[in-house]
Amino acid sequence: MKKVLIGMCLLIVLNGINLFAAKKSLLPVVEIKTSMGNMKVELYPSKAPLTVKNFLMYVKKKSYNGTIFHRVISGFMIQGGGFDENLDKTATEAAIKNEADNGLSNKRGTISMARTNAIHSATNQFFINLKDNSNLDHQGKRNFGYCVFGKVIEGMDVLDKIAKVKITRKKHYRDVPQKTVLIKEIVRVN
Repeated sequence: MKKVLIGMCLLIVLNGINLFAAKKSLLPVVEIKTSMGNMKVELYPSKAPLTVKNFLMYVKKKSYNGTIFHRVISGFMIQGGGFDENLDKTATEAAIKNEADNGLSNKRGTISMARTNAIHSATNQFFINLKDNSNLDHQGKRNFGYCVFGKVIEGMDVLDKIAKVKITRKKHYRDVPQKTVLIKEIVRVN
């Protein structure tokens, strides 16, 4: 009887783990394939539905393919998705509403939408935090923040490798990698 109870408890625990894994796998995952390696990013549509929908629209349209990480600031973040290798801006759709007030924080490895000083100006550019950047979080109307919509779940070593590239000034842009960090493609894998 004792063995049967232990077996049943083990089965319940394993089923619970499988349900958790199945639920977790329902989150969209994209793979960012770069010239320096690949990263997998899990997205959070329940926290940032408009942002995730916008990002996945650009992924589906292959708009990120052939873009670059054009801004690398060691100890801060890497930014990409909006420029080609010649530092020409890529085509964008309409700007989206900023969902930075979703309770997510700009922690190391999270992906957020880049924007101008206008709160609701994000289009296709995104950045990945190299450290905890809570100063970028929503703090009210005076400091609305930058919308976190996912996090790197594989490839943090690639993120750290990109963070160490030598930077220069090109055209009128600062913090541009001397050697192009190409985003070969971003594909949805889940």
